[in-house]
Amino acid sequence: MKKKTIWIIAVIMGLSFVILLGLQLTYIQEMANMKKEQFDESVNRALYQASRNLELNETLRYLEKDVNETERHAYRVDSVGTRSGNPDDGTVQRSHQFAVQGKDGTVYSSFELKTISTKPAQMPKAMILKNDRNSNNAASKSLQEIVKNRYVYQKALLDEVVMNMLYSASEKPLKERINFKILDQDLKAELMNNGINIPYHFTVTTQDGREVYRCPDYTDEGVEFTYSQVLFRNDPASKMGVVKVHFPDINGYIYSSVRFMIPSVVFTLILLITFVFTIVVVFRQKRYSEMKNDFINNMTHELKTPIASISLAAQMLNDDSVPKTEKMMKHLTGIVTDETKRLRFLVEKVLQMSMFDRKKSTFKKKHLDLNEMVETIANSFSLRVEHTGGKVYVDVGAIDSAIYVDEVHFQNVIFNLMDNAVKYRQPDKPLNVYLKTWNDDQYLYFSLEDTGMGMKKENLKKIFDKFYRVHTGNVHDVKGFGLGLAYVKKVVDLHDGDIKVESEYGKGTKFTIKLPVIKD
Repeated sequence: MKKKTIWIIAVIMGLSFVILLGLQLTYIQEMANMKKEQFDESVNRALYQASRNLELNETLRYLEKDVNETERHAYRVDSVGTRSGNPDDGTVQRSHQFAVQGKDGTVYSSFELKTISTKPAQMPKAMILKNDRNSNNAASKSLQEIVKNRYVYQKALLDEVVMNMLYSASEKPLKERINFKILDQDLKAELMNNGINIPYHFTVTTQDGREVYRCPDYTDEGVEFTYSQVLFRNDPASKMGVVKVHFPDINGYIYSSVRFMIPSVVFTLILLITFVFTIVVVFRQKRYSEMKNDFINNMTHELKTPIASISLAAQMLNDDSVPKTEKMMKHLTGIVTDETKRLRFLVEKVLQMSMFDRKKSTFKKKHLDLNEMVETIANSFSLRVEHTGGKVYVDVGAIDSAIYVDEVHFQNVIFNLMDNAVKYRQPDKPLNVYLKTWNDDQYLYFSLEDTGMGMKKENLKKIFDKFYRVHTGNVHDVKGFGLGLAYVKKVVDLHDGDIKVESEYGKGTKFTIKLPVIKD
């Protein structure tokens, strides 16, 4: 599949996942906003009802107190006579006069109730039966009159109570007017009636902000969402109170209604991450495939030279026309031996990386001296470096230079670094290589610095990748498979070490290996 096709599919699917995730998050936010609006409305309704209950409770208290006191100021006058004033007219008239008088002597209400009845002894039984309906009508009218007058009487009592409330209740401070325990109970009951059953904290303040009461378990958590309601809103502004309520768990309450959406968002994120990881793997595998193709082509060319040399030597041995002198035989044998070693070296490099990938490689570690190893390798490479016109400089300054490593593999690490320094030298300049060891309390360090062509910054992050080779433009005289530095990185890591590289294009490269100090 072409790289462009993969990119198109990746972009389409990526946008689809992102849009789906955005829609889900938008839906969650809309649901949360709707829940918040419902919550605000329910809380405000509960606060209004609680404040109304507070005023009703105050009114009831005054009723219980003032009605009794007002009734003590009410008086009643009873009298009995006849309807016409004549004692012998056969009727009995009873009069009840009621009056309500205030503390200052003002009469608020006064009325008289009269009831008229016929003397039973002077009325025949037939007349009693005949006039029974008229008596019932008279009694009914009498009861209606009683109820009406009773209403007037009770209204007068209430007028007295209202007058007392207007002139005395509002003059009291809020602490005396409000029963905070009952207010707390009303708030809880009204909130539950509106479907809100979460902890809340409340305070009562005056209209100008002075705090009058604070609930015992008050905290400032969630105070940014505070709801307030005016108390005694019909009183003068200076006498009003304000109850403020906030909910510490308001966010949990609001988002509890959208928890069922969380799994879908999580699974969408997992799918998105999995998709991105899959695309990355696809591109990485495609890049590895291209690298492997380059590797196979490069390896084919590398193998052609020793195979051609061995084939040519074998033909000369089989050619009867070629004299088989001792010198010629020694020369041909040397060619076969050298090219066979070269073939074995190339094959072993590939097999080494295969062993490391499968984690089947085993180390034969032993105690060695890093300073001695560095000096030995420097001597063996000195001829190759001096052939370029340069020199190898060694500074073994490490005091505690003991290391516990696999001798063969760790020597190969330094050999590979030295070999790269020779390969990537500047053709028109002599190559100098600086080997150095030093240590501190925890680590032992080894560095190799050369004056070769160096590398660009974009190449530094990839040089330890398998099959990666730094581009050298149109020059193809540097042979290799891109396995050397990957092998170096793997060996150093398996020895609990660390390797870093610094390079400047056109000036040279420096590798630094850090190993833990051996402590007895």
